[in-house]
Amino acid sequence: MSRRTDNRHRVATICREATGLPHRTCLGWAEAGLITRHRPVPEPEDEAQRALESLLVAELADGLREHERRDGALFGFTAARPARAGLALVLHPAMADRVLSAVLPRIDEHYGGLRGVPGLRIAPVGRSWALNQLPSRATVTLVHPDPDWRPLLPEHGDGLTQLWRRNRHRLHPVEAAELGGRADAGGDPGSVMAQDWLNSRLLRRPGLLGAAGAAHGSANVYTHGGDVVVEWCCGVERDELERRLRRSGLAERPDRIAERLRDRPWFPGEIAMGGAFVTLRRGPCYAPAVPAGRAL
Repeated sequence: MSRRTDNRHRVATICREATGLPHRTCLGWAEAGLITRHRPVPEPEDEAQRALESLLVAELADGLREHERRDGALFGFTAARPARAGLALVLHPAMADRVLSAVLPRIDEHYGGLRGVPGLRIAPVGRSWALNQLPSRATVTLVHPDPDWRPLLPEHGDGLTQLWRRNRHRLHPVEAAELGGRADAGGDPGSVMAQDWLNSRLLRRPGLLGAAGAAHGSANVYTHGGDVVVEWCCGVERDELERRLRRSGLAERPDRIAERLRDRPWFPGEIAMGGAFVTLRRGPCYAPAVPAGRAL
């Protein structure tokens, strides 16, 4: 095997581990130059797609926080099919409806504002479901293992107004205001752009994040000041998960993202880029003991 062929297989292996796609698919991308050693997973070609994927990560991280993550599906997905113009995600069947409840936009009178991804709308596409964001063309396709699955979509009521039902083809003023002010969040649009890169890359690497919750599902993901924190107890060591994520190109800084002093990790487990970061924390296990003679 030539050195060039060997390198392509290595890139394909990283891609396969990150996305859950077949090795032959990733190898074809490597041979076509769509992925490289530094960028082994395809990335969005425009900022709108990247921003949508980032917003999905933020909402799922906090929206699923009180629910068990099944089989290491920290964001509710078991595999990703990334492309430059979009992204397809394979839903975990036990988490599919909760994923939609977390991301579809609604006004919560009890919470006091907008929840979910502003501008997000859902539409059937064959046997899949597309999450499209107004007013851009950004889209994420949801694929369920059961081709006949139909989502249990949330309704109005209990203090909730489902904006995606009421305003199917236009933005609600609250959504427009949220999207209009997002770039100025914290007075640092560059940091928002950097977090969009990191979050989008996380969403496209469910195979790697799955190791954090694979032991018995006791993994947690949440946001802190816009940054993502991943916590778990058993299975993969923190340093090993960080190594795998870095090897997958998670922290490769694009030219358009300025380097910041904060890019130098302050604590073990921090993956920083452009003033934004992902934090990995492996803590003690509080899972109930398994009686003798019984398996998990």
